[in-house]
Amino acid sequence: MTRKLEGKVALITGSGRGIGRAIALKLASEGARIVINDLDAEPAQETVAAIRAAGGQAVACVGSVAAPDFADRFIGTAVSEFKGIDIIVNNAGYTWDSVIQKMTDEQWYAMIDCHLTAPFRILRAAQPVIRTLSKAETDAGQRVVRKVVNISSVAGLFGNAGQTNYSAAKAGIVGMTQTLAKEWGRMNVTVNCVAFGLIKTRLTGTAGDSTANIDGREIKVGVNPGLLAAMEQTIPLGRGGTPEEAAGAVYLLCTPESDYVSGQTLMCSGGLTGI
Repeated sequence: MTRKLEGKVALITGSGRGIGRAIALKLASEGARIVINDLDAEPAQETVAAIRAAGGQAVACVGSVAAPDFADRFIGTAVSEFKGIDIIVNNAGYTWDSVIQKMTDEQWYAMIDCHLTAPFRILRAAQPVIRTLSKAETDAGQRVVRKVVNISSVAGLFGNAGQTNYSAAKAGIVGMTQTLAKEWGRMNVTVNCVAFGLIKTRLTGTAGDSTANIDGREIKVGVNPGLLAAMEQTIPLGRGGTPEEAAGAVYLLCTPESDYVSGQTLMCSGGLTGI
C-alpha cells in the first residue's frame, strides 16, 4: 500500500521535541523525508535517529528560528539534501507570559520574532525554490500540490489573559496564512493553519521550578496544577490533547485529500471554541 506522502520533502521547525517531533514522526511514517529543526543538537539528532531507525530519511538543521540567517540555512538544507520542498510546517514556539503593564519589550519581541517573523522569513526564502519547481512542473504538464501548515493557537483566535504578545503573534500567523493562500495558489500551494488548544507537552505540564533555556533566556515552563485542571474542565472532550493528536491535525492538511483546502484555520482543541 502506497504511503500518502511517499518521497515528499517536509521541513518542520521545532521538531526535536513535543508536538513538532510527533509531526515529524507522523509525516515520516507516511513516507516523507524530513528536515528536523531544534534549538539544541541533541533532541534534533534523537528525532533524526528515530526516523532513520524506522526506515525513513531525515537530516537536522539546528538553531533558533529567530536567527536572521536561519531561514536560508533551513531552506538550503532541504534543497541540498533532498533536492526539493513539498511541505513546510511552521511549528516552533513557546510562551513568555505577563499582563500587559508588566510585559517588557523583550518579551513582546521574543514572541513576535519566534511566532511571526520566523515563519515569514522561512516562507520568503522558500518562495523562489517553490516557484522554480512549480514552473518546471507546469511546463512538463504536471500538477504537484505543495503544502504549508502554520501553527496558531486558540489564544490567537480568542485572546488569553497574560498573553498579549503570544496572542498577537498567533493572530498574525492566521492573517499571513490567508494572504499566502491567495498569493501562492497559482503555484499549486495550499496554505492552512492549525490552532491548538491545550496540548500536553513539557511547556504545558504541571508547573514547578522547571525552566527552558530559549535563546539564552531561562523561561519558566508549566501550568499551575489547579489552573490546568480547571482548563481541562472547560474542554468538551474533558482533557488536554496529546502531541500525537496534534500531529494528526497537521497531517490532515498535508495529505492529498486536502488538496482543495486552502486559507483555512483548523481548530485542534477537543471541542473548545473559546477561552
